[in-house]
Amino acid sequence: MAIRVMIAGFKGRMGSTALEMVKNDEELELAALLDPFATETEIDGVPVFRSKEDMRGIAADVWVDFTTPAFAYENTKFALENAIAPVVGTTGFTPEEIEELKQLSADKKIGGLIAPNFAIGAILLMQFAAQAAKYFPDVEIIELHHDQKKDAPSGTAIKTAELLAQVRESKRQGLATEEELMPGARGADFDGMRIHSVRLPGLVAHQEVIFGSQGEGLTLRHDSYDRSSFMSGVQLGIKEVVKREQLVYGLEQLL
Repeated sequence: MAIRVMIAGFKGRMGSTALEMVKNDEELELAALLDPFATETEIDGVPVFRSKEDMRGIAADVWVDFTTPAFAYENTKFALENAIAPVVGTTGFTPEEIEELKQLSADKKIGGLIAPNFAIGAILLMQFAAQAAKYFPDVEIIELHHDQKKDAPSGTAIKTAELLAQVRESKRQGLATEEELMPGARGADFDGMRIHSVRLPGLVAHQEVIFGSQGEGLTLRHDSYDRSSFMSGVQLGIKEVVKREQLVYGLEQLL
């Protein structure tokens, strides 16, 4: 039996790419679409909604969310409360919100996924970086995205820093007496590591993790040149969350 999928934010770049992926997968069935900017009432026989409150009673197994940070938390909570397993690519969740959603999903025994990045290569980059951080505690993260991205740093950069902090010797990098001549010049501070955000037209999603040590350096980089690079991860997430009974944070939890 096909997994019934609804997509929130289907008018956006990621949402429209996810829509095509679902339509082309024989194991998935499009159940509904949601976007506040939609003008249609249906697409190819699939109902289209502008408000999630109008969707109560919709028969769906998985809620795919590519909206904005302002709506993602409420959407994910709404999905869980209505027994729909969320697969969320929107970033901007606080640690407290993630823990609350994990607990809600566990109480209701519904699977789910919040993933800062769905590209398999990005997941591998984070895993490789975590290995390197054991030996190279001096590290900086540079994330580069298109200029329409609303949150900074990216969810992927924050997730990377969290993974590094679990294994890295905690230390404040740089000269103890260094001074920023312009505020923000040294980037965001996460456990002594620095995170830098670049926003330019023409970019999609890119990240470098740069390690330095006496006499040597190590640079790890991942590039998503097209949003199709994320779809294998979205596809995996959809098919896995229906088998589970609690929400997880990070696609690596399902690999």
